[in-house]
Amino acid sequence: MRILLLNQTFYPDVVATAQYLTSLGEALAARGNDVHVLSSRRGYDDPSRVFPAREQYGNLEIRRVGGTRLGKGAKWRRMLDFASFLLLAGWHALTMPQVDVTVALTSPPLVAALAALRCRLRGGRFVYWVMDLNPDEALAAGWLRPGVIAWLLERISRYTLLSAARVVVLDRYMRDRVLAKGIPADRVCVIPPWSLDGHAYWDAEGRARFRQRHGLVGKYVVMYSGNHSPVHPLDVLLETAVQLRDDSRFCFVFAGGGSEFGRLEQLAREHALQNVRFLPYQPLQALSGSLSSADLQTVVLGPHMVGLIHPSKLYNILAIGSPLLYIGPFPSHVTDAMERDGRANGYVHMSFGEASRLAEWLVADWPNWKETGGSHFITGCEDHAQARRLPFLIEAIEAS
Repeated sequence: MRILLLNQTFYPDVVATAQYLTSLGEALAARGNDVHVLSSRRGYDDPSRVFPAREQYGNLEIRRVGGTRLGKGAKWRRMLDFASFLLLAGWHALTMPQVDVTVALTSPPLVAALAALRCRLRGGRFVYWVMDLNPDEALAAGWLRPGVIAWLLERISRYTLLSAARVVVLDRYMRDRVLAKGIPADRVCVIPPWSLDGHAYWDAEGRARFRQRHGLVGKYVVMYSGNHSPVHPLDVLLETAVQLRDDSRFCFVFAGGGSEFGRLEQLAREHALQNVRFLPYQPLQALSGSLSSADLQTVVLGPHMVGLIHPSKLYNILAIGSPLLYIGPFPSHVTDAMERDGRANGYVHMSFGEASRLAEWLVADWPNWKETGGSHFITGCEDHAQARRLPFLIEAIEAS
């Protein structure tokens, strides 16, 4: 079977959608499929990083298109970067050779509409892997206001969903939102993301090296690792760091990138915080050590984002076995997972605006942390492993 994978990010980019799509591409190729990839030449978080226009990666043939590299400093810059990629990707998508199946994700918004249009004009089946739901997300975040543009984007969204032979969503809340748009239930399947086998595991040596390198030895480390975005607000974590600024036992680590990364870093400088570290995205080969270095990993879901986005970092945290701090609404896919896995002793739930409560909880938990020598970790959960979930996605694509 000849398959086209369409998304802005792919190998060697390190953001989540790139990692997941690369895993899928490798698995499809290993089954004997002829897999082609269309993605961007620009790094997602660092647009100054340029990848080759053509590359053979294992059995995958990658074609990358250029575009502007204005960055994420302002919304208009980001919009122009998205638009330039969509224009160039659209031309290539419509002129590439025929394929049997086109699989599209959601980065940037509207990229899946290109896949739907390609399949309408050139034939082949379309599989829509919905990583986030737009324009619903943009409306909920306040980036987009109700009006003509929102109406038009909603029409495009429904057209894209209705064009798909199979719509893959990440949780039951996202499925409910898609069904509410009139999409037939037999086309929609729920397949959550997975932990990255071989890269996300408890790594005692990597933990020690990472903590030594970044001055974290002897500290109770609270970490947020991943995309820093307004849809998962991190101010409560920074406010907690402000409240504990004079307590040298604790350190807050923000690792990754995204549109909010610079703003949070600036706020930390304004408060002259010495108990905060800002680190870039970590290489995939260093992921286990980075995640294992924290004593409390954080997942944040914005107040109105249930069913619209799905922080997939949860599954790597479960694989590591790290205690989890969840900041967000109840219920959600995060609380579902915690209840399913029975992790009452390794899980704390806070709401937005509860920085004081979080600070009090950390101080109260310090004796437990000290008594165990920082070894709060519990056995990872294999139910979220790639080997258990990826086959369902492959089956959905090949049977579409």
